[in-house]
Amino acid sequence: MVYQTYDFLLQAPVSINLLCFVFFSTIASYSFHWGLTMDSVIPSPRISWLKKNRGLYLVLFIIGIIGSAVFFFYLLPWWPWLLLSALITFLYSAPKIPHRYFRALRKVALGKTIFLSFVWMYVTTILPILVSGQDWKNEFFLFIGSRFFLIYAICILFDYRDRADDKKAGIRSLITFLNERGIGYLFVFSLLVFTACTVLLLKYDYRVVDVIILLIPGIITAGLYNYARKNFSDTFYYFVLDGLMAFSAMLMLIPW
Repeated sequence: MVYQTYDFLLQAPVSINLLCFVFFSTIASYSFHWGLTMDSVIPSPRISWLKKNRGLYLVLFIIGIIGSAVFFFYLLPWWPWLLLSALITFLYSAPKIPHRYFRALRKVALGKTIFLSFVWMYVTTILPILVSGQDWKNEFFLFIGSRFFLIYAICILFDYRDRADDKKAGIRSLITFLNERGIGYLFVFSLLVFTACTVLLLKYDYRVVDVIILLIPGIITAGLYNYARKNFSDTFYYFVLDGLMAFSAMLMLIPW
């Protein structure tokens, strides 16, 4: 997804240091988050495997932290923006920390999915723009909006699946607060904004085929809405829905 921003939006050589920083930071943040996940109301082979291999998550977390620190040094001129991404990522997982100060965040975690969507968008679009040193353009805002609202629509489905777990843990997310109709409206709104931002990129001389490629994951996500509310399998969520975030990036690797 970072590479897509450089290749499609910035049309500039990718920063290898940023790619490596994002790679190790993702390993660290996911290991931290899932290392704190103890149980699930929904039967999950992944959670069962996690309980038996919790030590592996600790090893991956340490590797991720070390790798992030190394490439943080190479990206030192942009350290405030890198730390901001770390803070937002931490806020998403913080309510899982077994300490009374962090447990208190569960009562005010209405924006946890927004935190997650924002950090995915921020790391894969805003950071590459900042590191590239290019002047900001109107099309950058459209691409940022397109990416955020696609990710948010997908995250809505993840939150829908996790409602029972969130209620059991006392975490008040926006999706646990809304009823079925409200969740549907929020999902449709996210995809409409995603579509509008993506289509408007045509005004800035981007190829029609590339804009269509950007739209494809949103179309698939919309088509999977009803299915995703009934099928909570790990394979479907972590390969299909998670994969849709990077699907257009993979399609753009194919010569068209």
